[in-house]
Amino acid sequence: MTANYHRILVPMDGSKESEAALTRAIELTLDAGDEGILSILNVIDTRAFQNVASFDDTMVEAVSDETRKSLEKYKAQAIEAGVKNVDYLIEYGSPKSLIAKDVPNEVNADLIVIGATGLNAVERLVIGSVTEFVTRSAKVDVLVVRG
Repeated sequence: MTANYHRILVPMDGSKESEAALTRAIELTLDAGDEGILSILNVIDTRAFQNVASFDDTMVEAVSDETRKSLEKYKAQAIEAGVKNVDYLIEYGSPKSLIAKDVPNEVNADLIVIGATGLNAVERLVIGSVTEFVTRSAKVDVLVVRG
């Protein structure tokens, strides 16, 4: 099964579910050998900033800096585990669309490894689940990892 996957995308949001997904993505990338490429993604949802009255570029820069530090830590974890080809991306916008469609095309992913949502059924109905959207909309295979 894993021999077919060489370019693996793992979206990270700092949750336990996404960290479990990273662990699984690292394993799958190692299974792919030297051809395995792991791309770690974080999407900063800029819509969240639109409701903040004192929104300015400094806030986005602060969030971006914290995100970069987290992604460097995740990248180091993958390298320490033996992954030779690992990179990370920070994108800005709608997580659903970026994770399901745009970024997989950009990095040529053939598998998305994503953490299961912690939302209950009512919350998914009202606000929607990124994981659910990705599993329904992605053009590549999606592996949902439970934390």
